[in-house]
Amino acid sequence: MNKSELVKSLAEQADISLDEATVVVNTFVDSMKDALLDGGRVEIRGFGSFKIKEYGGYAGRNPRTGEKVVVEPKRLPFFRAGKELKEFLNS
Repeated sequence: MNKSELVKSLAEQADISLDEATVVVNTFVDSMKDALLDGGRVEIRGFGSFKIKEYGGYAGRNPRTGEKVVVEPKRLPFFRAGKELKEFLNS
């Protein structure tokens, strides 16, 4: 499911317009991004949680040329599925 499919599903299930559903989905996604950017954790009970993992820089190699390259430190989102979601998928 992609974002537009989510908007359409929300509009149908909640009996609201596509524009209203788009606002709801965008607000939800933007709120999650803002919380993660502020260093917080986003937890949706029964679904899972998102947090930011920070990785330090390191010296790597270009696999094609063998040339040494410096990989900069980075922050990446990490998702951990909740217990209920795992049980639902494995039942």
